[in-house]
Amino acid sequence: MTTGGCEPSSTPVDDLSPTALTTLRVGDGHELYVETIGAADGIPAVYLHGGPGSGCQPAHRQLFDPSRFRAVLFDQRGAGRSTPARSREANTTAHLIADMEQIREHFGFERWLVVGGSWGATLALAYAEAHPERVLGIVLRATFLGTRTELDWAFGTGLSTFYPALYEDFLSLLTPEERHAPVDSYFRRILDPDVAVHGPAARAYGDTERILSEVRPATTRLDFSPSSRIPATALMEAHYFSHDSFMAPDQLMADAHRLAGIRGIIVQGRYDLLCPPRTAHALAAIWTDAEVRVVDTAGHSLSDPGITEAVTAAIRSFAG
Repeated sequence: MTTGGCEPSSTPVDDLSPTALTTLRVGDGHELYVETIGAADGIPAVYLHGGPGSGCQPAHRQLFDPSRFRAVLFDQRGAGRSTPARSREANTTAHLIADMEQIREHFGFERWLVVGGSWGATLALAYAEAHPERVLGIVLRATFLGTRTELDWAFGTGLSTFYPALYEDFLSLLTPEERHAPVDSYFRRILDPDVAVHGPAARAYGDTERILSEVRPATTRLDFSPSSRIPATALMEAHYFSHDSFMAPDQLMADAHRLAGIRGIIVQGRYDLLCPPRTAHALAAIWTDAEVRVVDTAGHSLSDPGITEAVTAAIRSFAG
């Protein structure tokens, strides 16, 4: 993998605005959007967004005390402001881990605090298991291990149990044959080059995921009205999850012993329908240096009641 230069492009407006914006060339034709916030001598940290494919958001900066941390936030390959947009070429979990190492080395961090939620939690664990010597600690939200079992539960048993009418909507886009394996069928449709095929599938999948992620969704049914909107996360999720997140079966649990000695805090919404509590507790049973903190009023989203506060408190505890 070849590396390239970095191009600063902005200056801060206030203490929650980036102290620097950078384009980092990581090889394979990919250029990553990277921003930093906080004190130059602060505790190094990295935030990993979800999806895959969603990109980092201004709200993610607010998780870090800028007087105590120097946090790096970046859009992963094909996501957000990174280019080429939505590119699936040379875009695997191993590539993202290697990108994180390039970012860490670029900033000169010996070790850093790794923070991520949902898919960001998947990547955080994969990185920490590959490079435990580079990790100061780990803060996870909505633990997802990147397995087909989790996806089949979320879009199958979980969906049909808690939102049976929505589940019928979800299946209605598929042929009777496709309904025998709806998750696989959706991924095939989303990755189909024909917009008439992937457009409706991407919207239905994305809207279903959004409803499952909210503890009080505004609507619980799918709208199949014609639309040009195609969510980027649906495409990237189909790419990753149709390849089992580019990991060996149950890789993150099998390698969880490599986290020994690394302190972790796992924030878990009690009513998370995408990443239910059992996953966090199963991980903590092996990774005994981790503590699970359950937020009883919340589901999956970072914006659910109590989740942002719990994640912020978890990060802050590493400054002590």
